[in-house]
Amino acid sequence: MITKKAAQERGATRTDWLESYHTFSFGQYYDPAYMGFSDLRVINDDRVIAGAGFGTHGHKDMEIITYVLSGALSHRDSMGNGSTLRHGDVQIMSAGSGVTHSEFNASNTEAVHFLQMWIVPNKQSVTPRYQEKSFDAVLQQEGFHEVVNFCDTNEALHIHQEARLLIGRIKAGEQQYLSFNPKRKAWVHIATGAVAFNNHTAQAGDGFAVELETLLNFDALCDSEVLIFDLTDKGV
Repeated sequence: MITKKAAQERGATRTDWLESYHTFSFGQYYDPAYMGFSDLRVINDDRVIAGAGFGTHGHKDMEIITYVLSGALSHRDSMGNGSTLRHGDVQIMSAGSGVTHSEFNASNTEAVHFLQMWIVPNKQSVTPRYQEKSFDAVLQQEGFHEVVNFCDTNEALHIHQEARLLIGRIKAGEQQYLSFNPKRKAWVHIATGAVAFNNHTAQAGDGFAVELETLLNFDALCDSEVLIFDLTDKGV
C-alpha cells in the first residue's frame, strides 16, 4: 500500500530570507493526518538566501539529520562543532539532554537548499553527540546507499532509533530498485528531479507512505535524487 502526499499539499513558511516546505506538521502548519510517520517526525525542505540563516536555537531529545542538496550550509553548536556542509554531506545531531546550534548560508552570493529531517529517538536525555560525513563519492555509484542507521557498525552515521536513511541518485532513463521488508514501513521523499515510482508519477517534493510492500522500483524521468526512510512498523 502506497499513499502519496504531493509536494503542493505540504505546509509552507515564507519570509524575506527563507522558503520552507513541511511534509509533516511543523510550526504554524498543522495537519492531524500528517503528524509524522512511524518515528519520522519532520521533513523540512529549506531554501535560505545568501548570507542569511537560523540564529542560535535549542533542541532536545530528537535525532536531527541534515542533507544539503545545493549550495553551502554553515553549522555551529554548543558542543564546539563548526563546519560547512555541501551537496553529498550528511550531518547527524543527537540533541539528547539538550543542545543549541545555528545554521547559516555560507555564501554571500547564492542560495542554499537543504533537507532537515527529525527522527524521534528510542532513548531520552542521552549525552548530545554530533557526526558528519561526505557520501558524495559513494552516491555517484549506482543503487541506494545507507547513510544513516542504528547499528554503528559500518560506514553509515548512527542514530538512537531503529531507522535507516538510504539515498540514491538516478540518472535520466535509468532504473533502480530496492527489495524491502514488508514488516517495516518506508517513507519515500523525492528530493530532486522526477521519477515513476511503483506506478506513481512523482516530482521533487512528493512524499509516499509505504506499507506492506516488498519492492520499491524507480524509473528516472530526469536526473533525480531519492531518499528512503526505513522505519519500524508502528503507528504515528
